[in-house]
Amino acid sequence: MVEVGAVNATGSWNLSEVSVGDFLADRSEDVERLLDGIRSVARFSEEAMAIVDELGRFRDHEVPAAFLLLWSAGVTGVPQPLEKLEEPEVVRRMCRMAADLQLTLFLQALVTAALAAGTEAGRGAARIVETLGVASSLADRTGGSAPGLVFRVWRVAHLPGILRVGSGAPEQGEAGFRAYDQALEHLLETR
Repeated sequence: MVEVGAVNATGSWNLSEVSVGDFLADRSEDVERLLDGIRSVARFSEEAMAIVDELGRFRDHEVPAAFLLLWSAGVTGVPQPLEKLEEPEVVRRMCRMAADLQLTLFLQALVTAALAAGTEAGRGAARIVETLGVASSLADRTGGSAPGLVFRVWRVAHLPGILRVGSGAPEQGEAGFRAYDQALEHLLETR
């Protein structure tokens, strides 16, 4: 989400104008809120959260078109010649798809982590909505990746595989996902 947000923040989708360092410096409070939300929902320890810094994703680094292709799951395809991958229109499309995909996967990870940590839906859903709002804003400040839209994509992309008859998911897991689905829907529909 950081790379996508940094590219989207340029408004030009020209990769030579991207500065992840500047993007993060301007949004340091949002990044702290995001990490705090993740830590809270998943009940991660400080030691576990230190891994984030070790990965280097929150430091200045280049954003090659190949990263965007990866984060967008290659939906755009690989154009020929390969340099077309850096054209602003292609970069914009990859950013939009990457934001949709990565935020949906992020929501799935948050709900799964909350369930694994034993965080009851009534308590965890509000924090997930708040954290998803921060992540959505980091990825795309224009509102194109609003939490309500991410939730709806998550619901159709992830829940059927978990909740369908014969999925093999344990009853407790199914009940947990259903509870989070209901709690998230309630919170996001009242916003």
